[in-house]
Amino acid sequence: MNDSEFDIIKKYFSFAASRDDVVLAGGDDCAIVSVPDGQQLLVTTDTFISGVHFPEHTSAKDIAYKAIMVNLSDLAAMGATPAWLTLAISLPEVNGAWLQAFSDEVKVILSEFDINLIGGDTTRGDLSITIQAMGFCERGRALRRDRAETGDKIYVTGELGDAAIGLSAVLKNIDDDVLSYCVKKLERPEARVRFAEALTAYSRCAIDISDGLVADLGHIIEASHCGARIRLSDIPLSSSAEHYFREYDKNKVDWTMVLAHGDDYELCFTVSRQDQTAVETLAERYKLRLSCIGDIVETDELSFVDDNDSVVEFLSTGFRHF
Repeated sequence: MNDSEFDIIKKYFSFAASRDDVVLAGGDDCAIVSVPDGQQLLVTTDTFISGVHFPEHTSAKDIAYKAIMVNLSDLAAMGATPAWLTLAISLPEVNGAWLQAFSDEVKVILSEFDINLIGGDTTRGDLSITIQAMGFCERGRALRRDRAETGDKIYVTGELGDAAIGLSAVLKNIDDDVLSYCVKKLERPEARVRFAEALTAYSRCAIDISDGLVADLGHIIEASHCGARIRLSDIPLSSSAEHYFREYDKNKVDWTMVLAHGDDYELCFTVSRQDQTAVETLAERYKLRLSCIGDIVETDELSFVDDNDSVVEFLSTGFRHF
């Protein structure tokens, strides 16, 4: 007999609640949770569709990992501590091995970040996964796009462009061990959750780089009614990215690929000059590469300049869903 929706939930997505703030996590029409005093609740949702957000041959484990991690990256972008998830999954068929691998990976991530799965939905259809992630932040301490100020320094975590290079390597079937790092960054990005929680002591403004730095930093300057000036020479590239451009792109960095293709899930944030040292020390504590790439300026423009101080234009401004 075929598994019903409730059989699938019971077999693969019924995890015991481990958090005291979960009153009811299943078995009724809604979950019941308690929000701690003095905290604000932050909520984000992302949908992952096969062939759009991940190649069709992507493994169940990598799909589960990335679907959750991009939501945790949204929480990190606002300095929130993750607490709960809901999961809605659409499946073309019931494949027990696939579901078990997906479920096992979900369980690993929930345990790592002390998150409880508190509800969701299953249905038949093309493969898609929708995650809603919820977390807490001390009242008034959330990092917001509309809090950048003129004179702030602009930082990014990690390196940019690896996911775009990884996707290029996958689509072009490039067999190069050096680029496996970029493919991993595409399939298994790391949300900067713990660093972002601590960052709220020094920063007021952040965003995660999901659609590319050009688009996402553009959201900050639009919301904050300011401008930004970025030095291309300070954009952090991995050794794998440098290898790609040297071997496969005429020994020239494709800045559109690095800054406009997205899927990096690194943080871009601003800090005042007096907090620069503290933030850089914080990054060292978390063993996280941190790069100061530019400044918030009074104009309403986002500009990227090369070593000759000439402005570089981009044909693409970021990933677009439509």
